[in-house]
Amino acid sequence: MSTVTQTGVRTWTRETGAMEKRDLWSAFKRGFRCRCPRCGEGKLFRAFLKVANNCSSCGLDFTPHRADDLPAYLVIVIVGHIVVPIALWIETNYSPAVWLQLAIYLPVTFLASILLLQPVKGAVVAAQWALRMHGFDENAPDDMPPLERP
Repeated sequence: MSTVTQTGVRTWTRETGAMEKRDLWSAFKRGFRCRCPRCGEGKLFRAFLKVANNCSSCGLDFTPHRADDLPAYLVIVIVGHIVVPIALWIETNYSPAVWLQLAIYLPVTFLASILLLQPVKGAVVAAQWALRMHGFDENAPDDMPPLERP
């Protein structure tokens, strides 16, 4: 919507600034609930970690998302910051047997990671939408090549 002069320089116009307002925190909360970041009604996922192609309610296209490995890294950081201090506190104060610690900490870590993975991925996709990243920008330059999916 911005005008391009003969030299290829983009000029800001009133139409360029009139974009859909996207609240980051609302989108983030909707994505964490695995809902569409725009309307909060449609499902964001069609399978456990497979993002749907579009929203069933408002029709928002989810195909430009690029969550990649960020959700997994965030889950590792979150779960690690919860489990490790608790494990250290229990070890220093009560010193239980190693087999008992492994029998508790490994399943707790596994379950916490599995339970957080989908909501964190939803929040990452929602943040990309709210910040107009990776093709979620309707005013992207026309000469930008489309994203190729494997």
